[in-house]
Amino acid sequence: MENSVEVLFTQKVLNGFLSCFQLEGNVKKLGDFENYVFEVCHGGKPMVLRITHSSHRNKAEIEAELDWMNYLHQNDVNCPNVYKSLSGQLIECTMASDGSFFYACLYSKVKGGPVKLNSEQFNAQLFQAWGKEIGKMHAVTNDYQPKNGKKLRPFWHEEELLEVEKYFPNEPEIIQHTGELMKELMELPQNRDNFGLIHSDIHSGNFFYDGEFVNVFDFDDCSYHWFASDIAIPLYYSIFYGFESASEDEKAEFGQHFLTHFRMGYEEYNSLPENWQEHLPLFLKLRDITLYSVFHKKIAPEDRNERLIQLLTKIRRRIIQNEAIVKIK
Repeated sequence: MENSVEVLFTQKVLNGFLSCFQLEGNVKKLGDFENYVFEVCHGGKPMVLRITHSSHRNKAEIEAELDWMNYLHQNDVNCPNVYKSLSGQLIECTMASDGSFFYACLYSKVKGGPVKLNSEQFNAQLFQAWGKEIGKMHAVTNDYQPKNGKKLRPFWHEEELLEVEKYFPNEPEIIQHTGELMKELMELPQNRDNFGLIHSDIHSGNFFYDGEFVNVFDFDDCSYHWFASDIAIPLYYSIFYGFESASEDEKAEFGQHFLTHFRMGYEEYNSLPENWQEHLPLFLKLRDITLYSVFHKKIAPEDRNERLIQLLTKIRRRIIQNEAIVKIK
């Protein structure tokens, strides 16, 4: 979390939200990168409390996220249920000391547990379950109508992280390549079968696995995007974290294996978008750019360790050389 937000997030803010949702005082922090996320208890039942600063999302965006999540949950997608506060609100709000706001939401904790990329569970069965859940999500969303008919979630090109001049103004090559990639994406066809509201970030850190089903959470980045991006992201992070030091051939071999089984699961619920495999490298390149931006936004140069510096160097090289993280055969 940025230092400017960290100083505003006091124990008083947290305690106020615990009271709003009638939660017990013992909490366990799960994350604080873009949102503050805590495991909490209500009547002995574990739940998840997420607290968002207004510099990251506004209330209307969060309301749109929760509306979609509730729709998915009601249509048997394996994702959290959203709970109301004591006053009957899905979102509770409090003002910070500088006049900005914090917003809090309460979710059910999904079934299963995390899967490590070096575990025996990271296998073809998981990849198929992964594809199945994303295919189901895309199929179900085809009939989704946003609350009040308003599309309040951002479209892909409205992503703040694509305003690259703001994060690295002295990197003209990356700025140029970002503009060229966005122009190429703008020319892709958009229709009901290939474009819509998607999760946008279903990597292995954003779901639990119970041995049979993938149970997805963290819908904070949901946006209107091509469905193929929701296929690219799982592949991207599987390579990024699991095959960082592998050869290009090893990455390509894994990529083919992953997509073969992912595709089998996806097609149980939904037809794959036309030309999805041809477009996949574009979305892999797009994720390199947004990840490069988020690291610059969230972590000051003096706080970057050697590993992060190495990762940023590799991402920068791929962007400048116009390469995807893995070559799709």
